[in-house]
Amino acid sequence: QVPLVESGGGLVQAGASLRLSCAASGRIFRHYNMGWFRQAPGKEREFVGRISGSGYTTDYADSVKGRFTISSDNAKNTVYLQMNSLKPDDTAVYFCAASRSWTTGRNMYDYWGQGTQVTVSS
Repeated sequence: QVPLVESGGGLVQAGASLRLSCAASGRIFRHYNMGWFRQAPGKEREFVGRISGSGYTTDYADSVKGRFTISSDNAKNTVYLQMNSLKPDDTAVYFCAASRSWTTGRNMYDYWGQGTQVTVSS
């Protein structure tokens, strides 16, 4: 079973919204904190936000704070990244990841999804 599977990417215009989903196995969902990262062409993979395993705590990069929201649905073992007021600079491949640590460091994440492309046109 693939641990993490993202979906929901696409091509949108600036100012639009998208919601990404990350379906996790039950084992991971119950015991790991979940993070979202993104990687634009020619750039390093960067932290976007994270949610605790309990779902009660979230944290965001300054670049997306106030525009992006992470939530989780325990019944579906799924984490969401709601992205509003999208900008061309948000264009990237978005990844969800799982870590036993509460961390923004990508090297501390044990499982990664395959990524989903988000393209924002101006």
